Amino acid sequence: MRPLEGLVVLEFCQYLAGPWAGLRLADLGATVIKIERPGSGEACRQLATKNLFVDGDSLVFHTINRGKQSFAANLKDRDDLAWVKKLVARADVMTHNFRPGVMDKLGLNYDVVRDLNPRIVYGEVSGYGTEGPWRDKPGQDLLAQSMTGLMFLSGRRDSPPVPIGLAAADAICGVHFAQGLLAALVRRGKTNQGALVEVSLVESTMDMQFEALTTFLNDGHRLPNRSPNFAAHPYQGAPYGVYPTADGHLALAMGPLQKLGPLLGSEPITSFVEEQAGFKHAVQIRELIAERLCTLPTSHWLELLESADVWCAEVLTYEQLRQQEGYQILRMEQDVRRADAVVRTLRCPVRIDGHRLYCNDAAPRVGQDTERILKDRDHA
Repeated sequence: MRPLEGLVVLEFCQYLAGPWAGLRLADLGATVIKIERPGSGEACRQLATKNLFVDGDSLVFHTINRGKQSFAANLKDRDDLAWVKKLVARADVMTHNFRPGVMDKLGLNYDVVRDLNPRIVYGEVSGYGTEGPWRDKPGQDLLAQSMTGLMFLSGRRDSPPVPIGLAAADAICGVHFAQGLLAALVRRGKTNQGALVEVSLVESTMDMQFEALTTFLNDGHRLPNRSPNFAAHPYQGAPYGVYPTADGHLALAMGPLQKLGPLLGSEPITSFVEEQAGFKHAVQIRELIAERLCTLPTSHWLELLESADVWCAEVLTYEQLRQQEGYQILRMEQDVRRADAVVRTLRCPVRIDGHRLYCNDAAPRVGQDTERILKDRDHA
């Protein structure tokens, strides 16, 4: 039995951050019902990555909504809204990511919903919070990355701002959202009290940078100074970085230069003996490391350095990753199906009592569960 079996989640969310949390709750056993517009459904059905669609819906929609149900309702229609409110009265969790004020107009804000169901955990995702001059800006991943300083942590010193090449703000916000919802459910189990859970893209994206922002706040407000070469972190000294080898790349984490120098056959590296040399002379030391690593293949350096307990790793492409025994033994991949359509995707990363959590069901078609949910409601 999965830990959230028996819980019902009504998801009014679109795109990624809110549905990301709903996906995790579904993986953990909750019944997650997407409330969608009749016909077109939620907007992410047409939000394609690399223009990939499966059975009429975008691949990304399948990825983030597997294992869920779909209830079609026009929230501006009195009868449909009445049915939705009946579902709300019996639900455990309700989530949405409409812009501030939309749920007020629809008659489904927290105050209304709490009157219908005092025990409900009501969750809201916004782009920038519900107050202040940013509240009505569009909440979108790239915009959240751009407004939180994140783009000045990657790349080199002469690089323009570098965004993370995936929906990092959405992902971390979805994780925080799930954490908040689960914490509120735990409290409800103790006190029988519902809750309002709020997260935003910018707050989550700033929190993801807690290490860098805390350094900034306690280091004279000096901006991150990206390295001109080979660095992977603007606040870490040498050897921390990514370096070319004769046939690929190697990542080196932190470690003593006096140990690394002899292993690489570089006396100049070993000569940096002062305690803070990795920070004070980072550029020069990284150049020296790169000069040695590029002379031999990655496998040579891995065997040499790992045997000496130097923290390092080969830089893998996706295809190289999938060929590794270490990846294969994790059994991260799964197939989800909808009629004749098959999507290969990843499983939930959480294990419960030693069991991996897989799901066979792809994302639902718009409204595919409406009639059954209504019948279940009539017979309840």
